[in-house]
Amino acid sequence: MKQLIFLLFTLSTCSLIAQTTISGKVTDNKGVPISGANVYLNGTYDGTATINDGSFKFTTEEIGEQTLIISFVSFESYSKTDLLKNLNNLQIKLKEDVNTLDAVIVNAGSFKAGENAKVTALKPLDVVTTAGAMGDFIGALQTLPGTSNVAEDGRLFVRGGDAEETQIFVDGMRVFTPYSPTANNIPTRGRLSPFLFKGITFSTGGYSAEYGQALSSVLLLNSIDEPDEERTDISLMTVGLGVGNTQKWEKNSLSVNASYINLQPYQELYPDNNEWHRPVQSLGGEAVYRHKINDNGLLKLYGAFSALDFDLTQEDINIDEGVRFGMKNRNLYFNASYKDFFKNDWSIQTGLSYANDYSDLDIVDDTVQDTENSAHFKIKLSKFYNSRFRLNFGSEYFITNFNEDYTNNLNQKYNLDFNNNIAASFAETNIFFSKKLAANVGLRAEYSSLFKDFTISPRASIAYKSGQNSQVSLAYGQFYQNPKNDYLKFNTNFSAENTTHLIANYQYVKNKQIFRAEAYYKDYNSLVKYNTEQPIATSNYSNNGSGFAKGLDLFWRDNKSIKNTEYWVSYSYLDTERDYKNYPTKATPSFASQHNASLVLKHFISDLKSQVGISYNFASGRNYTDPNKSGFLNSKTKNYNAVNANWAYLINQQKILYFSVSNVFGTQNVNGYQFKNQLNSNGVFESRTIRPAADRFFFVGFFWTISDNKKDNQLDNL
Repeated sequence: MKQLIFLLFTLSTCSLIAQTTISGKVTDNKGVPISGANVYLNGTYDGTATINDGSFKFTTEEIGEQTLIISFVSFESYSKTDLLKNLNNLQIKLKEDVNTLDAVIVNAGSFKAGENAKVTALKPLDVVTTAGAMGDFIGALQTLPGTSNVAEDGRLFVRGGDAEETQIFVDGMRVFTPYSPTANNIPTRGRLSPFLFKGITFSTGGYSAEYGQALSSVLLLNSIDEPDEERTDISLMTVGLGVGNTQKWEKNSLSVNASYINLQPYQELYPDNNEWHRPVQSLGGEAVYRHKINDNGLLKLYGAFSALDFDLTQEDINIDEGVRFGMKNRNLYFNASYKDFFKNDWSIQTGLSYANDYSDLDIVDDTVQDTENSAHFKIKLSKFYNSRFRLNFGSEYFITNFNEDYTNNLNQKYNLDFNNNIAASFAETNIFFSKKLAANVGLRAEYSSLFKDFTISPRASIAYKSGQNSQVSLAYGQFYQNPKNDYLKFNTNFSAENTTHLIANYQYVKNKQIFRAEAYYKDYNSLVKYNTEQPIATSNYSNNGSGFAKGLDLFWRDNKSIKNTEYWVSYSYLDTERDYKNYPTKATPSFASQHNASLVLKHFISDLKSQVGISYNFASGRNYTDPNKSGFLNSKTKNYNAVNANWAYLINQQKILYFSVSNVFGTQNVNGYQFKNQLNSNGVFESRTIRPAADRFFFVGFFWTISDNKKDNQLDNL
């Protein structure tokens, strides 16, 4: 009996001796106690929670070296590995987690949209629901500040930059010919369907070192990683028809859509001021195949094909019979991308894109055949060191082969061609000093084999969270871009054009409301100049051009104040001058409006099962040269005004009837003026007004969705 008592006493004594006390106090960086933080030894059940004064205390029977973990919502987890005897009376300060929703975002110059955007200024849905955009993502983006309304062109003109200064990327890969070709004074449309994309980043300046060959802007489109379900979409429209289908398997999915457009029936009902011999016909299709390689790897293959054909005669004040212009265009685009996540927080994104564009043009009695083959190869590696420091770096290679065969009315033949290859590398760090202060710092290097030209582009941006719902950002960057094909086919003795961006941004976000104000300054150098009316082989070319652009952009979006209603208002002030092309002096370009404004409103009427939309676009007059006055670009057109409307009616859950009209009131807008080459008998250069081909455009469509749940429809696509 005495032996048993002695044994129990010995075991209990050993147990008491083996227990170790872990204690300490947890505060934030300012010394404020944190109550309720989880405290435990990794891999065990031993632990506790901090009390009101931030202190904790618990015992453990573990021995030797252990890892103590402390975690709390909105703070970074803390860990300390040491001998147990040293884990006592600890004084621990937790750092704020910079990944929480109220953390600062470095966003000067960028509008982000999509499921992963912390602040959504423009949703992918807005691309196709904005009245007047006509389902074109470019049309929707033109309602954002920083863009200029150039109604006769249709491309993106950003902050005093020409349309060629904006580049478009799909899943990080370059789209070399993103717009459909067209005739003078008829706006183009983007080739890409918005239905296949989940997110948009529209950067009006100061963008990442990852992207180059763009002086003013980049538009980044991210395709859908995995569709929600299988479905079929059928579209019957006044201008054509379309069909789309999505199939899903365990690790694969395929989305396909095709469309046929024929404007002849519409032109017969609503003729415009052109003489159409063969109205626009186009056939196009897109496909995205997705394959999950493992838990993290994703391969996406994107392909698009389009064919376009038209022939017309347009009025010309100097040619009585007008100018005959016909075009046949064929475009093929392929994009492959792969992304994966590795151990130790490494990730990779790589891909390639290829484009083949062929155009056969008949211009009066001349013929032109253009062929462009372009490719882009890219690899990007990222390392996530911790929530405060991330590193991105990579390399890419661009290939462009251009060939033009020109035959004039005397059957004289000319051939113009060039090859332009560009190698580039980039590196960029994302540094989060705290939830209130963050910065991006990057560097890009490029080498052009055509010019034997090497450039270095530093980029930097910083953001500070000035309040619970507000922040300020600053951005700086230098950007280079090779001269466009219209010059390179005649002369290759150039260097890269360049510009410097300075941006200051203020943003306020609260309860589905967002306000942005952004001021900027751009300095242009080494712009191309020539000494003839149009660039031709005998022109004298140089890189002596220069210019500037400065202004203020304002944006307000509200999804809260009015039930079932969302709206946004944007305004841009632009002051810009350039001495480039054949300009005799520095002047504001004809594409730049000093004031641009847009109002977009959408409202869902539950009783009528309808969504209605209204938009208003305003642009102040643009410069043109009146030869009856002295000076260059010495006059202005009248202001541009247009009210647009649309209506989507839900026939039943999966069938929609859709109506839209652009420029509802038929405002007589003016795109410019054309003058006679010779004086009349009164010593005056006569002129004609260049107006849109049609004052209004009507559209009616029927959209039918077929899916297993019998609830989906295309309202999100209208």
